[in-house]
Amino acid sequence: MNTADRNTTDRHGTATVTLQSDREIVITREFDAPAALVFKALTTPELVRRWWGFDTSEWLVCEIDLREGGRWRYVTRETRGTDTFEVGFHGEYRSIDAPQRIVSTEVFEGFSDPSEDVDEGGALNTITLEESDGVTTMTTLVVHAKPGHRDMHIASGMEGGMQISMNRLEDLVSELDRDGQDR
Repeated sequence: MNTADRNTTDRHGTATVTLQSDREIVITREFDAPAALVFKALTTPELVRRWWGFDTSEWLVCEIDLREGGRWRYVTRETRGTDTFEVGFHGEYRSIDAPQRIVSTEVFEGFSDPSEDVDEGGALNTITLEESDGVTTMTTLVVHAKPGHRDMHIASGMEGGMQISMNRLEDLVSELDRDGQDR
């Protein structure tokens, strides 16, 4: 049965952020959709473009080479008032166990040189998807190389932007589930 056939809860704004250590951030969020559908939305470029970032973001690059050792890169153009700027992130997939787990590096290109690896300002992200009765709990463990990098990540306003993206991801997977999209 599709989760759309059930009475589901609006989970907008319910992602939690926990500072687990001086280098770690844990983000937890539930979705009323199967894990396979959430995994698909996290790893398919045309779907990532629909939920990642802000609804006003103009996508310039959305590349995903979903294999161990494969690279990913997202670049958007953002406008704040009269200012327009590009925001880029990139990383490498270290481990993929579809649809339960993705381990990848993440580097914010405004903070580091795009050629730098996780030890030079990036993070190691482990996304775990656990499904129970059609509800998927996504837990993201972000491990920074240095405490100061974690602190800058938190101070960047990431939680507000992350809530928006998670809300958009919820809406997308609910739509896909309702439409009976392939898992």
